[in-house]
Amino acid sequence: MQLVNIGFGSMLSAQRILAALEPESAPIKRMVQEARDRGMLIDASYGRKTKTVILMDTDHIVLSALTPETIGERWQSADREEEKE
Repeated sequence: MQLVNIGFGSMLSAQRILAALEPESAPIKRMVQEARDRGMLIDASYGRKTKTVILMDTDHIVLSALTPETIGERWQSADREEEKE
């Protein structure tokens, strides 16, 4: 199982990530609010500005202070490492 560092020591399973999105659009903001209402929101931004909304296959939504590009690069490198094994 490969883990992706999403900032400040927080890690997610690379196999469970569906998408890393920017939080600016109204539909994404609605998804975050709905997840918060259902208790499915995980805030891993540690009080910093949220720059990425990560969708998980478990129906959880994770907030991160890292950019989507950074998380995407880490996610891809975790996939490449998994292919080598």
